[in-house]
Amino acid sequence: MPINFPDIDPVIARFGPFEVFGQTFEPALRWYGMMYLVGFLAALWLLNRKADQSNGVWSREQVSDLLFYGFLGVVLGGRLGYVLFYHFDLFLTDPLYLFRISEGGMSFHGGLIGVITAMAYIAWRQERRFFAVADMVAPVVPIGLGAGRIGNFINGELWGRVSDVPWAMVFPTGGPEPRHPSQLYQFALEGVALYLLLWWFAKRTTKVGAVSGMFLLGYGSFRIIVETVRQPDAHLGFYLGFITMGQILSLPMILFGLYLILRKQETR
Repeated sequence: MPINFPDIDPVIARFGPFEVFGQTFEPALRWYGMMYLVGFLAALWLLNRKADQSNGVWSREQVSDLLFYGFLGVVLGGRLGYVLFYHFDLFLTDPLYLFRISEGGMSFHGGLIGVITAMAYIAWRQERRFFAVADMVAPVVPIGLGAGRIGNFINGELWGRVSDVPWAMVFPTGGPEPRHPSQLYQFALEGVALYLLLWWFAKRTTKVGAVSGMFLLGYGSFRIIVETVRQPDAHLGFYLGFITMGQILSLPMILFGLYLILRKQETR
C-alpha cells in the first residue's frame, strides 16, 4: 500500500488580512521560509566557530558580511535562475513574472551563481583569494540545501516519478499514483551526506580550492542521481528522451569540481 502524504499545513501562521492603498494583503509565516532561516542561523553559528579558531584570519564581523551578501546571492540568483532556466517563456511574455516571488520558484544553480558572485565581491573587498572564501563557505552550504528540501517536502512539491517502491507516496498535487519522495532523497544526499563528506574532506586537504571542488563534485553527482527518479517540470520534460535540465546544469559542476581537486595548487 502506498503511503499517503502527511497532513502538514505549509503555513505556520497567518496574519491579516490587511488593506494598504486599496490592496488586500494576507501575510503568512511558512515552513519553506523558516527553512531558509534555519540554514542561515546554522551557517552563522558554524562559520563563527571557524572564525574563532582561525587565529585571526577571519573575524565574526567578516563572517557576518559574508553571510549577508551570500544570502542576497541565494535569493536573487535563485529567483533569476529559476525564471531564466525553467520559465524563460513566461519571462518573455511577462517580464514582471521575475518579481512575483509569491508564486514560488527558486533554482539551486541560479542561487549558486548568486553565491559565487557574492563570494567574489567579499574576496575583493576583504583582499582574499576567491577560493579561500569559497573553501570557508562550502562545508556549511549543505545545511541550507537540506533544510530547503524539507521545505519542498512540506509544500508537497518537486515530487518524484511514479513508483511501486514500498515507501512510494501519494502527493496531493501529484495525482492518484504513488511517487518517489525525491525531496527526502535530496535531503539525505545533498544535505546530510554532502555535509559529512565535506567536513571529512576539509580535514584531509590543505590544497586551495579543493574543498570547493569537492562540493561541486558531490552536489553535482548527487543531483544527477536523484534526477533519475525526480519528475521533471512538465513544461520542460526530458532532453533527448532521458536527460533533465537538472542533470544538464549539474554536469559542468562535476567537471569543474574534478579540475579543482586534481589540479596542482599551493596549500593554504
